[in-house]
Amino acid sequence: MTIRSTDSPEELVSVYLRHLKYLRDILKKRTSSHELAEDALQETWLRLSKIETRSYEVRDHRAFLLRIANNIAIDLLRKEQRHHKVCLSDEAILNAVADTAPSPETYAIDRDQLRQLVYALLQLPPKPRAALLLARCDLLTHHEIALRLDVSESMVARYLAQALRHCRDHFRTIS
Repeated sequence: MTIRSTDSPEELVSVYLRHLKYLRDILKKRTSSHELAEDALQETWLRLSKIETRSYEVRDHRAFLLRIANNIAIDLLRKEQRHHKVCLSDEAILNAVADTAPSPETYAIDRDQLRQLVYALLQLPPKPRAALLLARCDLLTHHEIALRLDVSESMVARYLAQALRHCRDHFRTIS
């Protein structure tokens, strides 16, 4: 078939409708996607409806339609690939906006444990409590703690052992 000035654009649309199933199957294979194939078919329909009679010849309407549909499918595939390169996955987006603050439950549990630790520390005699706080909070060595408390380093070790044992036993009794 040849499109000449006597052929109408409606004839191309008619050929499109007759070969719609064939075009759909070819495009599905080409794109590996039902959605992209349907998009290409729709875009082909739109282009065909805009074609005006031309002075050039089209010898095979089916091949002409297939060429238009394939070119559109290739454009859609390229667009899809560019989109996937730029797009972030849902998981990446969720991780980017994820709230890192503790949950209300975690906050309540941590607050309760801190309250219990303060209570356990208040039950200790002053020097073992001071030794534990200087070692754990101020990160002082046994020698530095001994100088501050005016005791020997071995006494600092005993104070720390006593304080840690007391805290361990206190938490065992509440759980």
